[in-house]
Amino acid sequence: MSSPSPPPAPKGRRPLSVADYVAGVRAGDRAVLSRAITLIESARPEHRAQAQAVLQELLPYTGSAQRIGITGVPGVGKSTFIDAFGTLLTGLGHKVAVLAVDPSSSRTGGSILGDKTRMARLATDRNAYIRPSPSGGTLGGVARMTRETMLLCEAAGFDVVLVETVGVGQSETMVAGMVDFFLALMLPGAGDELQGIKKGLLEIADMIAVNKADGDNRLRAQQAVSHYKHALRIIEPESPSWRPPVLMISALTGDGLEELWHEIGRHRAKLGASGELAAKRRRQQVQWMRSMLEDRLMQALRRHPAVRKLLPELERAVAEGDLTPTLAVERILRAFGVVDAPES
Repeated sequence: MSSPSPPPAPKGRRPLSVADYVAGVRAGDRAVLSRAITLIESARPEHRAQAQAVLQELLPYTGSAQRIGITGVPGVGKSTFIDAFGTLLTGLGHKVAVLAVDPSSSRTGGSILGDKTRMARLATDRNAYIRPSPSGGTLGGVARMTRETMLLCEAAGFDVVLVETVGVGQSETMVAGMVDFFLALMLPGAGDELQGIKKGLLEIADMIAVNKADGDNRLRAQQAVSHYKHALRIIEPESPSWRPPVLMISALTGDGLEELWHEIGRHRAKLGASGELAAKRRRQQVQWMRSMLEDRLMQALRRHPAVRKLLPELERAVAEGDLTPTLAVERILRAFGVVDAPES
């Protein structure tokens, strides 16, 4: 069977076949890797078909990287941290890919993460690769593209993948669901901040690191560490093998970063030995499939001619109190062709 047509190549660049993409990614060719990611981000059906063919061929070469998610409150210094931490890792001989999840781009129309000057050292490091999330994507779409970009980076030889989220709530949960280790960066002065910390974030974090623990902030950082340790004591850890530690670090000076990396390695060793890491990845794969199925079904529902015709009328009836939401949903499903939708 012939391969689907590749995306139109810019002037001077020839179209790539599935075999070209696979060979280029496996060879670590940055230009081909970037083109493969662009292929994944395309919404055109023929591009999606080719992208999936490329991913299927590369699948045996994925899965060996350490996948680390990073979140933090605004102003915590995520960019400075990733720049310093990533540089530490490349100095230790690792190849580091940085992927950004920016669900806010669907509202603003552009990614706020596109400026690589935020990570000046990593941007010029031959053993690092930075890729912002696509602009204008839905949360589900950005999740799919980030997961698939992660696989491409692993196949290209990157053995540490850092996934950064600038969002809160759902995006944090989404990133935690695609990584092995989830790191929450916090600011010093937790006495006031702790009031607003979501219990849900503490429940999914594998480590809390209090950043900016330098200069006059050091004493406040020590107090914050104490507060977070106390907060974690009343939360049942997700893993019987791991209780999330709380560290004090400074991305500016580099203090604590080696200890942080050591703790990530200890987490990997413990959960790897117990079989929890492999089980976690298997769960994530199934959850990924289910979330993609839900996303595709919703797309098909919105595009269905009968549903599109019926929806405005039903929305008005529900808004005015003339129809219950349950009955409206049942009518939509019947229009969509779900035969077992109950009759009103």
